[in-house]
Amino acid sequence: MSTVIAFIVIFGALVFFHELGHFVFAKRAGILCREFAIGFGPKVFSHKKGETTYTIRLLPIGGFVRMAGEDPEMVEIKSGYRIGLLFDQNEKVTKIILNNKEKYPQARVIEVEHADIEHDLIIKGYADDEEEQLQSFVIRPDAVLVEAGVETQIAPYNRQFASKTLGQRTMAIFAGPMMNFVLAFFIFLILAFIQGIPSNDPALGKLAPDGAAEAAGLQEGDAIESIDGAEISSWSDVVEIIRQNPGNELEFVVVRDGKTIEVPVTPEAQRVEEETIGIIGVYSPVEKSPLKAFSYGFEQTYFWTKEIFVMLGKLVTGQFSIDMLSGPVGIYVSTDTVAQSGIFYLMRWAAILSINLGIMNLLPIPALDGGRLMFFAVEAIRGKPIDRQKEGMVHFIGFALLMLLMLVVTWNDIQRFFL
Repeated sequence: MSTVIAFIVIFGALVFFHELGHFVFAKRAGILCREFAIGFGPKVFSHKKGETTYTIRLLPIGGFVRMAGEDPEMVEIKSGYRIGLLFDQNEKVTKIILNNKEKYPQARVIEVEHADIEHDLIIKGYADDEEEQLQSFVIRPDAVLVEAGVETQIAPYNRQFASKTLGQRTMAIFAGPMMNFVLAFFIFLILAFIQGIPSNDPALGKLAPDGAAEAAGLQEGDAIESIDGAEISSWSDVVEIIRQNPGNELEFVVVRDGKTIEVPVTPEAQRVEEETIGIIGVYSPVEKSPLKAFSYGFEQTYFWTKEIFVMLGKLVTGQFSIDMLSGPVGIYVSTDTVAQSGIFYLMRWAAILSINLGIMNLLPIPALDGGRLMFFAVEAIRGKPIDRQKEGMVHFIGFALLMLLMLVVTWNDIQRFFL
């Protein structure tokens, strides 16, 4: 059960901060955000606050912010339609009732002559309770359409995604992946404040229970002068000698409380991928410095970003098989393994996953944020946007292919871990 909770918390946090980036910068640009969703598929939870409906959906494979103008806006109110209108104290339209008008006896029913709910915000028509005289009604920018009892706020053109500048649209899309990198940085920063920053000094940090170092009598804080006669100047030297000597006794010369002592230690052999290395069950020394903690956060974010790009390069060049990719099932299994090592390892794993999510979304693949940014780049070069229908078709095909890839990867995960 703890793994389930850990997976839900990590997945939820990664998706939440990603979508929060889209949401905040869209709102700053004045875009109407209709829905903020975690997950896809049927709604499990729904709550409306202000203009936005916040939902949790059944399938844990991402999330989205539904911005006005990204999909075809509203229904078209054509000439000849009979609709009901409700007004505020200033005689401006607050609700446009499309059907079931009998449920709103206080509504003024009109036959539409002309309606514009995007630009001019006006409806012209003939009221049932008036003589045959054309009347004009001003629509409030936050008015709602009511269809089958469901209210949907209208989106004037200046509140739609497409009305914004190229820079505003670009930032609203880029902010999602950006927030994943920001989240990773803050996780590494918190770890640095709590655990300290790994130091390269040749001194022993914490010892693992029942490890070779503890069994041999080494203690935390021992300063290592030499190993088997080789002078030690950094923690990297310590790690390298131990790794190269699985099962071989090594003579450690350490300084403890001002005294120099010799301690024989035999590294245990451990198989890592296709290599056997030595380990003695000891961690690197750490130091606590608020200033260095910020530097550590940036360094770790940069390091894992670089590592993930290296893995992507191997995938492109064929050195990394698609069968080795992991989907939600593989991530769940890995989370289970990491969770057994403790909360700090789980936090580090969440940071790495966050960076991975940010990078994946920046790839120039249709339906992902990077695909949309690619269309913005083309727009910047040619001076005008790509036809929306053509762009929409490209994203639809891209989404379908991504779903197919997700099914293949998930099936590979199931075969790898459960069959």
